[in-house]
Amino acid sequence: MARSLPQLSRFELQVLRLLWTRAEASVSDLHGDIPDAPSYSTIRKIVERLESKGAIERVRVDGQAVVYRAAVPRTAVIRHEIRRFLDVMFDGAAAPLVAHLADMDVVSLDDLKQLERHLAPGPRKTAGRKRRTGREKS
Repeated sequence: MARSLPQLSRFELQVLRLLWTRAEASVSDLHGDIPDAPSYSTIRKIVERLESKGAIERVRVDGQAVVYRAAVPRTAVIRHEIRRFLDVMFDGAAAPLVAHLADMDVVSLDDLKQLERHLAPGPRKTAGRKRRTGREKS
């Protein structure tokens, strides 16, 4: 993807996640999918912001409703948000995050074993990218 990923608020991410799940949706659809949703006009404003940031795009008009779809891939946004979180909270290092997750009993020994297998030497899908240690400055 040529363009950089936009900075998204928590609520913008929530709406984008719904679009990834639904594939396509109108503002009314999204409003109906959000438990304890704010007003319809608030959802419409969030959708407008997502569109202006390039995170979603108009697909078609269905009656009077505009139908939208995600314009950014889920995996890219997840990686972007994780990187942003690591940079802000842990100076880019993942180990302190994993330690916190273990302390909170959110990660199990089986999870850590799976992570260890994932980190084992061998071909990776992120070929050409240097793994960050957390000591570099962004």
